[in-house]
Amino acid sequence: MTPSLPVLVSFPCFILLFVVFIPEGLPRSCPSHPHPTIVHHHLPYTMTAVTATNGHATNRINGTNGSDPRLHRAAELGDLISAVRQLIIPFVQAADDAAVDRSTGNVPQHVTGRSQNVLVDTHKPAELAAKLKFILPEEGQGKDGLLDGIEKVLKYSVNTWDQGFLDKLYASNTPVGVISDLVLSILNTNLHVYQVSPALTVIEKTTARALANRFGFTGPQAGGITCQGGSSSNLTSLVVARNTLYPECKTAGNTKYDFVVFTSAHGHYSVEKSAMICGFGGSSVWKVPVDDSGSMRADKLRELVVLAKEQGKTPLYVNSTAGTTVRGAFDPFEEISSVCKEFGMWLHIDASWGGPVVFSAQQRWKLKGSHLADSLTVNPHKMMNAPTTCSFLLGPDMRIFNKANSTTAGYLFHGNTDEDFWDLADLTLQCGRRGDSLKVALAWLYYGANGFERQIDHAFDMASHLYKLVQKTGNFVTLSSDLPPCLQVCIYHAPGGILSDDAATNTAKTRMIVEKLVHRGFMVDYAPGEKGSFLRVVVNVQTLPSTVEGLVQAIEEAAKETT
Repeated sequence: MTPSLPVLVSFPCFILLFVVFIPEGLPRSCPSHPHPTIVHHHLPYTMTAVTATNGHATNRINGTNGSDPRLHRAAELGDLISAVRQLIIPFVQAADDAAVDRSTGNVPQHVTGRSQNVLVDTHKPAELAAKLKFILPEEGQGKDGLLDGIEKVLKYSVNTWDQGFLDKLYASNTPVGVISDLVLSILNTNLHVYQVSPALTVIEKTTARALANRFGFTGPQAGGITCQGGSSSNLTSLVVARNTLYPECKTAGNTKYDFVVFTSAHGHYSVEKSAMICGFGGSSVWKVPVDDSGSMRADKLRELVVLAKEQGKTPLYVNSTAGTTVRGAFDPFEEISSVCKEFGMWLHIDASWGGPVVFSAQQRWKLKGSHLADSLTVNPHKMMNAPTTCSFLLGPDMRIFNKANSTTAGYLFHGNTDEDFWDLADLTLQCGRRGDSLKVALAWLYYGANGFERQIDHAFDMASHLYKLVQKTGNFVTLSSDLPPCLQVCIYHAPGGILSDDAATNTAKTRMIVEKLVHRGFMVDYAPGEKGSFLRVVVNVQTLPSTVEGLVQAIEEAAKETT
């Protein structure tokens, strides 16, 4: 019996928001034109002025001509949303309809013989550039040009709403996620000081603190901030670590210190980039060996720290991982914390991928010891399907973040009178920031923490279902002898369970399978391994049981075409 999918969304609410923006009395469509007709409000105001044939006013707009312009931005917005709605809803609907096809492992053919692949219309870069013909004009093309541009973007983009998108550590958005992005665009504010973003500031502090509490940061100053993705969160944590443990570096730079940063051999590449940005250099990042499951070995970490000290270097920071990029492994945080405490190092947990298991009673044991971290990154735009990007850097005490990152900017920051910081830019390396926390806050209101738990448990059920299916066929070799620790299932196609000893042969076969799967409506990735590249399939909270069943069938059929 295959697992069932929990009810994730109520799509009509998504449609409703667009409907309410359509002003009464505006025409919805025109038989002679492919796009809905609207009044051409190319300028968001009304005035008695001579206009060009394309509708753009040609004389003064500042009122000096004796008339006071009146704004009509709401009507224009309603017009455009009404028109765009007729492009984006079918885009998502096409992915919903294609879910049935994914169960077969094949893409249906059009009567013309052309493949009806909703997932992606593939072209090489030069070919795509010629097809798009995306030219930025001197004179605006108005609504028609806008809609044509959007139509092309949708046509030639990967439809991540499609069930066959199993390629990366993110997948489709959700209807409520689209709504949150729309609200943020309407507000169009900057989350740097409370004065200009009061509601979003309160929401960020509330949401970040609620997330921090889930990971065991329960003190009165616990919380976090949003950054522009997991790499940005990890970079910020490294800067906070250096400026906190060695405060003179905040103004004088790294000076006499030869810092060393430790990370799992399977850790994310952003750690090395962060070290480069901080002026440590890429060679300052020392890779710690992992065990057979892909988890960092705390004993090897200690050996490397001792070696660094013997060489006169300064061990600064350990980046541990909750859900590695390739295999999804979780590091032993309690053991790693002991080493950090022994040598006075900062412990960071990169939980960009695996962090949301904290919502699941069945899975959160994998985060045991997360409360011991000095900082933690989590990306809801990955496992939780929030709109990209959405990343939080959390910690047990936001006063530390403030002290490490604050600078003097009297034109912007007018001083906090208490320790409960409300001008959030002072806690970050950024000034301009979008209110990304709203994406999680509204989803939390919509689904609830229990809803998150059901979604995450379902995703793990799908990973388990896929793992068992490939084991049952006898034609695959899995990298793990047990159920995968996260949502990646890493496999080689190997008829009869016998894998070639030649890594190059295995790599070539894997790449050909990946290429052929696209034409069957599936996108998966591959990664290098000791025996050559293997398939890496990433399921998500919206993956259906029939999808993984169709995928296995598609891989088997694609593999036959490679021989």
